Amino acid sequence: MSYCRFQHQDVAFYGRIESVGGQPAITRTLVEPPRLLAEFDAAERCELPLSAVRLLAPVEPSKIVCIGRNYREHAKELNHPIPTEPLFFLKPPSSLIGPGDEIRRPVSLSQRVDYEGELGVVIGRRCYRLRDDDDVRPYILGYTCVNDVTARDLQNKDVQWTRAKGFDTFCPVGPVVAEDLDPWKGVRVQTRVNGELRQNGTTTDFLFPLDVLVRFISQVMTLEPGDLIATGTPVGVSPLQAGDTVEVTVEGVGSLANPVVDLVD
Repeated sequence: MSYCRFQHQDVAFYGRIESVGGQPAITRTLVEPPRLLAEFDAAERCELPLSAVRLLAPVEPSKIVCIGRNYREHAKELNHPIPTEPLFFLKPPSSLIGPGDEIRRPVSLSQRVDYEGELGVVIGRRCYRLRDDDDVRPYILGYTCVNDVTARDLQNKDVQWTRAKGFDTFCPVGPVVAEDLDPWKGVRVQTRVNGELRQNGTTTDFLFPLDVLVRFISQVMTLEPGDLIATGTPVGVSPLQAGDTVEVTVEGVGSLANPVVDLVD
């Protein structure tokens, strides 16, 4: 099962997506974000074609936790050391945008802005200081596509990555949150720029599996319902230019496409 967040008649809703007559449609809606996808079962039934609404980012996280260098070959392509434990950082919620929204390159501050296609994990239950034997699956609401847009020149210049990762529009997410994925068995993550395949990885290549990541993060901070974890990007990052369209595809979720423009002062 999957759900989206959408705007209809100037109001934002969460909607369950099902096939109706062979076409995707929103069949039940919630105003508040779900903590379990079963919450849609109690909502009044409707029938709204998915094509008739504007999709928004499907999450409203209190924080966006990103994993760095979780693919060995990506670390190598940037001449970064291979981490011996998970490396994570935060993106501000103000960086969040949805499907079709513009990624704005801050050309007065950065000369190289890269895409980074990733599997996103949406938290469904509050968790803190999970034990090594705790199953992380009950804490996961679902999965989505994330583009961890990065000002690469600023990342290399700054001691820490807040500025490079934190610009407004630097975290496209969507188009939906899907339930039926198994990153432990392998989920393919691909990125295309103007239709050309640039990244093609699988979650079986993670240096640190998803359960390790969730437990590790929870030792430091409380993960709240709706929080988003971006699990790292495969090899193949490169710069974006104004006029490009970048598309992140996660197997079992769908594709997240965003145009690129220059932010002019």
